[in-house]
Amino acid sequence: MKHFFGWIIGCGLAISLQAQSVAVSNTHTYIFLLAGQSNMAGRGKPEAVDSTAVPNIFMLNSALQWIPAREPLHFDKPAMVGVGPGFAFAREILRKDKQARIYLIPAAVGGSRIDLWNPGAFDSVTRSYPYDNALNRAKLAQSIGKITAILWHQGESDSHPDRCNSYEQKLTTLIERFRNDLQQPDLLFIPAQLSFFTTYRNPSKLVVNDAIKKVGSSLPGCKWVKSTGLTHKGDTLHYDSPSARTLGIRYAKAYRKLAHQ
Repeated sequence: MKHFFGWIIGCGLAISLQAQSVAVSNTHTYIFLLAGQSNMAGRGKPEAVDSTAVPNIFMLNSALQWIPAREPLHFDKPAMVGVGPGFAFAREILRKDKQARIYLIPAAVGGSRIDLWNPGAFDSVTRSYPYDNALNRAKLAQSIGKITAILWHQGESDSHPDRCNSYEQKLTTLIERFRNDLQQPDLLFIPAQLSFFTTYRNPSKLVVNDAIKKVGSSLPGCKWVKSTGLTHKGDTLHYDSPSARTLGIRYAKAYRKLAHQ
């Protein structure tokens, strides 16, 4: 049933792409997969800057259509979604390259452990297959061009004494799997550290953050992003809107450095 569902998604997206006749400029086309859990999906309160579409920035919505991007980009938990780093990231890329056409593929799933980012893994809360769905969406977006980079923000659900020590190896495996399955061995991967809101009472977050830093520093084609100095929206877990935007700008700076190495 899962594979049949994936086939239906594939057909739907292919039809959608053809119907919209998406215009593409090979030199200035950027396609970014946004993956991870809730702080990538976004939980901040949208403001005017977040809700206003910007020319040449598109998003793949839940109906598998390319539409002008605006927050919320994600649809993992419709009652909770809000501002994440993705739209601010795209605006910053466009600010540096006025000719850019940017395509965002929202694929984050709030509350998902990294084990749910394995082939066939099912998230019972959102009733979705995080990895399979992200992969299907990314593959079909490749009809526009190569995936430029994956932006990753995940690990809160793995910040537990029983799980944190294996995070480094699991993240490395995930990166290799995405590159293999998308047939892009040089695909850029940009992970961001978790927030430091509760590290004083949860040292496992420091273990995960150290793993993110190690992988983002040592694996070719990777660059990690700092999350220091950011603030939460009052729940000690999710970034408020200004911090989500700041994180998006940090992702853009990391991408530019990585792309020009």
